[in-house]
Amino acid sequence: MTEQNQHGATEDHSRYHTLLKISSAVATQPNVQAVIRSLAGLLSNVVACESVGLLLLDGHQQTLTLHALARGVHDPGIEVGSEIPYVGTAVARALEEQVPVFIPDAKQEMLKTLEFASRINPAVLHSAYVFPVSTSRKKLGALVFGTREKGEFSPGDVELMGSVAEHVSVALENALANDAAEAYQRELARERDRLRLLLEINNHIVTKLDVNELFRAASASIRKYFANDFTSFWLFEEQSNRLKCAVLDFPLSRGFLGDVPTAEISQEDLEKLRTRTPMVMTAPEIAKLPAVFADVLKPDAIVTLASAPLITAVGPIGVMTLGSRRENSFGQPDLDLLSQIGSQIALALDNALAYGRLTASRNRLEAERLYLESEIRAEYNFEDIVGKSSALQKVLEQVSIVAPTDSTVLLHGETGTGKELIARAIHNRSSRRERTFVRLNCAAIPSGLVESELFGHEKGAFTGALMQKRGRFELADGGSLFLDEIGDISLELQPKLLRAVQEQEFERLGSTKTIQVDARVIAATHRDLSAMIRYGTFREDLFYRLNVFPIEIPPLRERREDIPLLVHYFVSQLSRRMRKSIKTIPKQAMDALTNSPWRGNVRELENFIERAVILSHGEELNVPMSELRIASIRSAVPVSTFQQAERNAIIDALKAASGQISGKGGAAVRLGLKRTTLQNKMRRLGIAKKEYGR
Repeated sequence: MTEQNQHGATEDHSRYHTLLKISSAVATQPNVQAVIRSLAGLLSNVVACESVGLLLLDGHQQTLTLHALARGVHDPGIEVGSEIPYVGTAVARALEEQVPVFIPDAKQEMLKTLEFASRINPAVLHSAYVFPVSTSRKKLGALVFGTREKGEFSPGDVELMGSVAEHVSVALENALANDAAEAYQRELARERDRLRLLLEINNHIVTKLDVNELFRAASASIRKYFANDFTSFWLFEEQSNRLKCAVLDFPLSRGFLGDVPTAEISQEDLEKLRTRTPMVMTAPEIAKLPAVFADVLKPDAIVTLASAPLITAVGPIGVMTLGSRRENSFGQPDLDLLSQIGSQIALALDNALAYGRLTASRNRLEAERLYLESEIRAEYNFEDIVGKSSALQKVLEQVSIVAPTDSTVLLHGETGTGKELIARAIHNRSSRRERTFVRLNCAAIPSGLVESELFGHEKGAFTGALMQKRGRFELADGGSLFLDEIGDISLELQPKLLRAVQEQEFERLGSTKTIQVDARVIAATHRDLSAMIRYGTFREDLFYRLNVFPIEIPPLRERREDIPLLVHYFVSQLSRRMRKSIKTIPKQAMDALTNSPWRGNVRELENFIERAVILSHGEELNVPMSELRIASIRSAVPVSTFQQAERNAIIDALKAASGQISGKGGAAVRLGLKRTTLQNKMRRLGIAKKEYGR
């Protein structure tokens, strides 16, 4: 073998060794960028050329992009990333015809693209060979080998360059497939995260009834997806140019900010915020925002904002904003997702706002329902008024006069005369009859709990206050409040009661919030309030406020003609309830019933008839006459009116003093007596501690 042949064989061996090296390098690369990086260091070693470039077609086959450039000693003047038109170029011809194309004058070729012609350095790049990079399925681009020498490449170089192009084509196709698979996986991951975020927001909407809790939970979920540095929710106030901040969340610095004042902004800015289109704002645009926004964002150097309106069926009700310290943090897909989140939250907000408007009404109706259920077995109803005596008719006439008004009524009468029945009659004949009739027996509740029963209390107001409670005044809002035994209200509570009756406002126990109501007050007592005023146990101003329209309920002994009617009524009601058939009442028994004193009035009569019905086994009422005779004898014993009045006055004074006899505020001081004198009177009148003690 001659020396020339040996040199040629060595050169061929070197070239094919390099080709093998390139093939091995590009075949193992997982993606396009890795293939390109491996080519950049090897292509210039294949042939004697100053530069080797890889051009790839875009998806629409309109543009070529330079992805890799292996430079020799000199720079040809074109940068990686440059885009070159495809149509009408040598690359297009090479790809369309699938043959290598020789470019004798690179600068002349580049004149077809004026933008690059001036960049070509003819001392470095004079001629070039273009080899198509394609497979049977797709045209990918071209390998361009450039040299500063004139003339075509040798046949051996052309053959080797063609082989390199074929290896690169196969490697690129595999790499593009891997890239597509990775892109698909990334898209699947993004879609999974997007759906997870929407599901989390939906769960928050379902489980968080409180609006602030919803905003806080949504902010945390949004941050996990967008990795943003700031989240806020702003709500438009109705019929005003004001924005109310619901949540400001700076998770990496200031956390959740409360007490952000409501902002007044211009009508023009308000209209911009009410836009139905999500948008991205950069730092210059953020600087032009109203001061209330810009001032909040400055400390955290927020340079990018994405906003989406909160839109309901009736229009925008607020705006949601996300902020980032990084530029270009949000793209169109992010805005599309924010728009979906905004629609979800807006729907929840619309429901929450409606829920808030209905909550007070619902709570009130629920409280009234519970109260009415407890009262459904009330002792009397308006239809149960029985009697035709002139004394009763006079009372009913007064009821007819005062009922249509909203005036306060004071009912006075002995125990058992039916004061609550008359109070219900007043309510049922008034314009408030569709609302609640609420009652409270002031004597039946310990003095320490009367205030809570009347005005309600907050959770934790006192030991045992485990939850908020609405008082009787609130329950009676729009209706009527019946205060039975008003004379038993403690002197300390009377000023607050006076204010509630007169001003229709009060505060719950444990609260400073003033509550206003519209409740008609009907009070009742068997006590002599005028005497209590003289003894200092009842406030005069409260008495005058309650005594706007006084009604005296007559005792049963003053309307005896009503007793037979009441007896027949009670017998009929009780017989039906006890499943008995009582049809007659002996005349002797009826006469005894009519002439009995009935110191307990109608209540005593009803209880007595119930006992008689229980004792009856046939069709005739069995009246225990012996009990009536004993009651008549007791009532015949004369009682000194003066002694009884003195006794009542001492008992009232002792009650007002909480049982204290002497000392400051004691009963003796209230009555103007010495301690020993008061004690002697108590022994003489038989006043026991159980009559005035609590």
